[in-house]
Amino acid sequence: MNDETLRKLKEQAKIIRSDIFRMAYRAQSAHSGGAYSCVEILVYLYFYRMRIDPKKPLDLSRDRLVFSKGHDAKALYAILARRGFFDPSLLDGYELDGGALAGHTTRGAVPGIEVSSGSLGHGLPIAVGMALAGKKQRKTHAVYAILSDGECDEGTTWESALFAAHHGLENLVVIIDYNRLQGYGYVDDVISLKPFGAKWRSFGWAARSCNGHSFRSLHRVCSIIPFQKGKPSVIIANTIKGKGGPPQHVNQVSSQYVPPTKEEYEKRVR
Repeated sequence: MNDETLRKLKEQAKIIRSDIFRMAYRAQSAHSGGAYSCVEILVYLYFYRMRIDPKKPLDLSRDRLVFSKGHDAKALYAILARRGFFDPSLLDGYELDGGALAGHTTRGAVPGIEVSSGSLGHGLPIAVGMALAGKKQRKTHAVYAILSDGECDEGTTWESALFAAHHGLENLVVIIDYNRLQGYGYVDDVISLKPFGAKWRSFGWAARSCNGHSFRSLHRVCSIIPFQKGKPSVIIANTIKGKGGPPQHVNQVSSQYVPPTKEEYEKRVR
C-alpha cells in the first residue's frame, strides 16, 4: 500500500464519519458509537480489498460482505453511497419518514446490502451458508462478515464457528469490531471474551489481530488470508467505540445512545 493510496483511504474515512454524524443528528438516532468504530474496516474492504462493481451489485463473481452488526447501519449506508452503489443524497432520509434507509440494514432498500441484519448472532450463520455454497460450487469469491464483539455472547455465533471449521471454509473471513463496549457496559464486565483469539483457535479457526483504525495494519493481516489452508480466518480488529464522534462519548456506553446536539452539529458543519 503506497502513501497516495493511504492518503485517499484516510480522506474517505473522514467523509464517512461526517456522513454518520449528519445522519445521527438529522434523525436524532442511536447506534452511532459502533458505526464510528468500524469505519476504517469498511473503507479498507470496499475501497481497496473487495472484488466488487457498484454498477453490477448482483454480479455472481462479486465478494460478499455480511454486515452482522446491522444496528450500526449508518456506517454501511455511507460506505455504499460513497462507493457509488446509490446516490449519497439518500443518506439525508436515514430513519426519517419517507426515507429509504431504515435503522437496521435491509436487503433491497438500496443496492449493495447483502442481508437484512441487526438481530445479533444471525450474521455469521448466513455468511457461513454463503461460504459453504461458494465452496461446493467451486466459486472463487470471498465471503466477509463483520461482527460486533457483543454478539460473540450469542450461541449461534459459536455454533456457526464450529460448523465453518468443520467444513474447512477458507473462503470465509470474519472481522470482529472489538471496541470492548456493548449495549449496557464494557464487554469484560458483561461477559468476558478473553482469551479471545485462543477461543476462536480452539474452535478450529486461524486467528490474527490488528489495529482496526490503521489501514496499514488491516492490510498486513488481510494480505495473508487465508491464514491457514483449510481453515476459516478471523481478524480481531482492536477499535475504539465512538472514534471520530462527539469527544465526550468516545469509549463510553453513551456513544451508542446519545445523538449529536444542535450545538455540536453547528460547530462541526461550519
